[in-house]
Amino acid sequence: MKWRQLPLGPLQTNCYLFFNEKKECLIIDPGGDGKKLISLLEQQHIKPLAILLTHAHFDHIGAVDDVRKKWNIPVYVHKNEKDWLADSSLNGSQFFMAGAVSVAEPDKLIKGEGKLEIGEFSLQVYETPGHSPGSVSFYAKEAGVVFSGDALFAGSIGRTDLPGGNHEQLIKSIHNKLLNLPEETIVLSGHGPETSIEQEMESNPFLNGF
Repeated sequence: MKWRQLPLGPLQTNCYLFFNEKKECLIIDPGGDGKKLISLLEQQHIKPLAILLTHAHFDHIGAVDDVRKKWNIPVYVHKNEKDWLADSSLNGSQFFMAGAVSVAEPDKLIKGEGKLEIGEFSLQVYETPGHSPGSVSFYAKEAGVVFSGDALFAGSIGRTDLPGGNHEQLIKSIHNKLLNLPEETIVLSGHGPETSIEQEMESNPFLNGF
């Protein structure tokens, strides 16, 4: 399994393509620029199987409908944010100058932690709320990566001043879930560069003492 990072949309949110040797892929957080994303997938002859959302803030969902309609694939989001995709007041877009973002309801609801299997892909879902109530992280053990959304960044953590945010809850999510992963695990965040669990344990100023 390999991955590719694509900053997309008004906030250059990291979209990830997680693909196998058969050029099948999972699309994680397609934040915008739907035509650009579709063009790249077609040029590379990559076939998407599903869209996975770490959470449903507007900058992570902007290209959902474009991609879903093109390949008729399901969209997964946590049950706590099932209404956020269509509601600009919940996904936060009405508070930003980029304009209201609204996409169709999700096809599949993530109802808790556990294994998520789609085709040949197998991911462990961890609930990591705090940045938002339905934030999840997707851990691919064989690839040694975790898609952490806006929970954990290189040298930082997700903001908690948006509706549904909770700083204490976010710190607990990071400590109890993400920092328990193998230290060599690569952290693929919603914004910024990749990092590792080890690096964040050693140097992230928000996680001192962990």
